[in-house]
Amino acid sequence: MRLDKYLVHTNTCTRSEARNLIRSGRLLVNGAPPKAPDLKINEGLDLVTLDGREIKYEEYSYYMLNKPAGIVSACEDKREGTVMDFFKNEPCKGLFPVGRLDKDTVGLLLITNDGDLAHRMLAPNKHVWKTYYTELESPLSDGDLEKLKNGVDIGDETPTLPSRPEFAGESRDKVFLSIHEGRFHQVKRMFEAVNNKVVYLKRVTFGPLKLDETLKEGSFRKLTEEELETLK
Repeated sequence: MRLDKYLVHTNTCTRSEARNLIRSGRLLVNGAPPKAPDLKINEGLDLVTLDGREIKYEEYSYYMLNKPAGIVSACEDKREGTVMDFFKNEPCKGLFPVGRLDKDTVGLLLITNDGDLAHRMLAPNKHVWKTYYTELESPLSDGDLEKLKNGVDIGDETPTLPSRPEFAGESRDKVFLSIHEGRFHQVKRMFEAVNNKVVYLKRVTFGPLKLDETLKEGSFRKLTEEELETLK
């Protein structure tokens, strides 16, 4: 890989800035200043440093974000803050959120630049399960729970597919709901279909990933090797 491309991919600088950075003497490759931006870099062997700090190359990066409320699940938005604002200083280009959480929904969001993985996680025919913790306006009856389990009419052409609802402990106004579809505002609309209303919504699983409860809202971390292996 060319050195200037390496610098761009690791979010060090833009391609137009690379030449000036190389001339500055602050950048070293294997301890020596490079002479040109087209210097070939072996990503697995060569050591690239800027001001003494190693610039590591990763083809793909994977992060778990505990999304806070009030933030849009998008790469950019002209009016709102987005989840990608948290990743401005991460050394990787092309990151994006895998799927969306509503603006007022919190919890697990996968951030990556691996398009193939994102497709596998989101493709309807893959049936990837997602679990949400919900707090409701009113207690849920056993009958309503059964309706949710079998699928409900949320105003679309077809009812929702069968889901997996269960009470969160003894309280009937706190429910875990697992679904493997991704319709617009689906969880909220499913509870509306049984004459209830979601007042708090948090995604706690996405496929095999489980939200790290030690992550505060607005915090993120890289996936562990075990999580990544399970995900792939």
